[in-house]
Amino acid sequence: MKNPRSLLLPVAAALVVVVAVVLLLVNLTRPGAPGDLSPEAGFARDMGVHHAQAVEMAFAVRDESTDDGVRTLAYDIITTQSAQRGMFIGWLQQWDLSQASRVKPMTWMAGHGHTAGAVTPGVMPGMATADEMKQLADAKGPASEVLFLQLMIRHHEGGVEMAKGALELAERSEVRTLAQHIVDGQTAEIDLMKEMLATRGAQPLPSILK
Repeated sequence: MKNPRSLLLPVAAALVVVVAVVLLLVNLTRPGAPGDLSPEAGFARDMGVHHAQAVEMAFAVRDESTDDGVRTLAYDIITTQSAQRGMFIGWLQQWDLSQASRVKPMTWMAGHGHTAGAVTPGVMPGMATADEMKQLADAKGPASEVLFLQLMIRHHEGGVEMAKGALELAERSEVRTLAQHIVDGQTAEIDLMKEMLATRGAQPLPSILK
């Protein structure tokens, strides 16, 4: 029997897509576009890259796992974060800004406020290393599920930190609204993934959250 919580994930993913489309359409004609070095632009660029790795990780475990709960979670991550990446791209186009930047990743957060103080320019929190991504791609069976859950918990923790930074620094309402959705959604998924790890007799990696 499927976990009832896992049955809600596709519904949540669909709602995120609807919210993404509505927010993008509502804000197409808003004046005062953010500048190239603004928190809004930095968040859109960096979180887009962050989401791209999460989607890659989710595809890896979805293709390997036979567990309904893991596959449903992977589908939710793929759907939700792909839709949000589309929003980030749309914002940058709307603001007439390039998808890439001449400054290091995370520069928009470094040195601003309490949450951003611990951020290192050039280093996105929670990202898996190249070696970890290879280990995930090579892992089989239950080992693949455990490694995915461990890496994705840490990845979500980094995403939550970045979204909290946007909540502190961004001025545009659509950016703050989506940032709050990311905080809420990924925090809930962290709790779910910790439960899934516990049922497999495994523990999360050391938390990066302060």
